[in-house]
Amino acid sequence: MDLETFYESNEARRESAEFEYGDDWTDADGNHYELSWVEATGELYLMIEPDAAITEDAFGDYVSSGEPVSEMTVVVIGKVANHEHLESLLEGWDEAIDQPNSLAWLRQRFPASD
Repeated sequence: MDLETFYESNEARRESAEFEYGDDWTDADGNHYELSWVEATGELYLMIEPDAAITEDAFGDYVSSGEPVSEMTVVVIGKVANHEHLESLLEGWDEAIDQPNSLAWLRQRFPASD
C-alpha cells in the first residue's frame, strides 16, 4: 500500500512514536528500503523507494516487476509487541544492512505469516 494509505487506515500509526532501523536495506536486485517500527501498533514495516521496480507476491516476498513504483510503498513484515523484544530480534542489524541482499537477513527473523 502507499504511505498515505498506510497512515490513513489507522490513525494510531500517525500519532505514534516510530523507531527507524536504517534506510539502506537492499534486495537481490539492489532496490533500497527503509525499516521502521510503529510503537502504538507494533508493526515493523519496510518502505520502498519510489523508483524501485518491485512488487510483493502472495507470500509476502519481493520480486522485480520491471515497472517502477510511483509512490512510497509500505509493506508490514511483522508485529512485535514491545521495543525491548524488537531490539533483541534485530540484534546485529547495523552490520547486516551493509551486506548485499540484506533483506534476506530480515526474512530469517520475520518470516512471512499466513
